[in-house]
Amino acid sequence: MKFCNQCGEPVRLAVPAGDDRPRHVCGACATVHYQNPRVITGCIPVHGDRILLCRRSIEPRRGFWTLPAGFLEEGETVAEGAMRECLEEANARVTLDGLYGVYDILHIGQLYLFHRATLTDLDFYPGDESLETALFREEEIPWDDLAFRVITLVLRDYFADRRAGTFALKQGAIHGPPPQGAGFAP
Repeated sequence: MKFCNQCGEPVRLAVPAGDDRPRHVCGACATVHYQNPRVITGCIPVHGDRILLCRRSIEPRRGFWTLPAGFLEEGETVAEGAMRECLEEANARVTLDGLYGVYDILHIGQLYLFHRATLTDLDFYPGDESLETALFREEEIPWDDLAFRVITLVLRDYFADRRAGTFALKQGAIHGPPPQGAGFAP
């Protein structure tokens, strides 16, 4: 950040009084510009023993598979956002079965919130952000072609819980970027 979004004057990094970390602070109007994690909401759409995945048509990770998810919009609940993303990416309608997991992606400042969901019908097809959509059983998941590490983590947690017959709220974190040459993004 170079300029204040309140007055247009230059900002500088400084630790504001009462704070414990550097923030962008305007030298003219003293506005402190906080940078907080972005919220991503999504769901795990299920039909019987299969999960709906979308193959991305956009960057990052175009051509790789993911669960339907995206940035929470102003004025919507996390649940509304999860259902909207499923409709946008897969033209799929779902009923939500509860919040399933909270996953922190610390190095890029993102917070993922996933709901368990049940497809209300099988009339789904790719939205603008997807090349294709498909239902997968656990053994059919394209593990090497998943778009993001968080998706792998969510799916592994989900399948373990399904085998155990219980779905307790999950918490997970990814603390840093993937190792060089690992082949997939956060």
